[in-house]
Amino acid sequence: MTEHQPNPTLTRDQFQQLKSKLQEEQAWLQQHLNENEHFGLGDSVRVQTGELSTNDNHPADMATEMFERSKDIALLENAERHLTGVNEALERMAAGEYGTCRTCGAAIDFERLQAVPTTMYCVEHVPHPAPEPLERPVEEQFLNPPFGRTSMDDQPDQNGFDGEDAWQILESYGSSTSPAYAENPNESDSYNEIEIEADENAGYVEAFESFVATDIYGQAVTVVRNGTYRNYMRNGEGYGLLEPDPTEEDRYE
Repeated sequence: MTEHQPNPTLTRDQFQQLKSKLQEEQAWLQQHLNENEHFGLGDSVRVQTGELSTNDNHPADMATEMFERSKDIALLENAERHLTGVNEALERMAAGEYGTCRTCGAAIDFERLQAVPTTMYCVEHVPHPAPEPLERPVEEQFLNPPFGRTSMDDQPDQNGFDGEDAWQILESYGSSTSPAYAENPNESDSYNEIEIEADENAGYVEAFESFVATDIYGQAVTVVRNGTYRNYMRNGEGYGLLEPDPTEEDRYE
């Protein structure tokens, strides 16, 4: 079969040099795959270990065999992919399509073809090695944004306890984050200000729900004088039934 050189930048000697290199790789890969019987994947794990049964093996021994098995599969896939690329490059040589970029049609430099003789693209148009959906773990699509599965803030008329509220309560006990890592580190100098929506009521809707308590029968109303209670009274929002904190004089009367 007559071979053509569509790449005008390649001399005949350079073309033959690249062809010989591809043929050598093709022969080596075929021999390598045949001699080791495709990395021994034709045999079962039982045959490879030389035992009649693997049921009595220690789990650690079987873990080693599984690791070796997965490694052989990866090596086999890589070798077969490389051989496919070599075969396709030789076919392009025979068809007179070798050495030109499939995207722009420009001639590929000889130096690039020497480094990657199976390439079909110039440097400017090398496709991304992985498609867009595989660039990041697929789990991120499910977990993004944070609390996306359980945060109900964007839903109308939602005031129930959700996943974000659970994290806020947990975060209030402390985390490894410091003010230096806050979104606005120059404006945040308190550990309480770096929590997620630090100014939001966590676990309750109305402020008085955090300090007014009753027994299981709805009676025996008591008031827990916490920080929210003090802010509530300080802002003049207190009901008449709520009493302000006792003063020093009241304590000694």
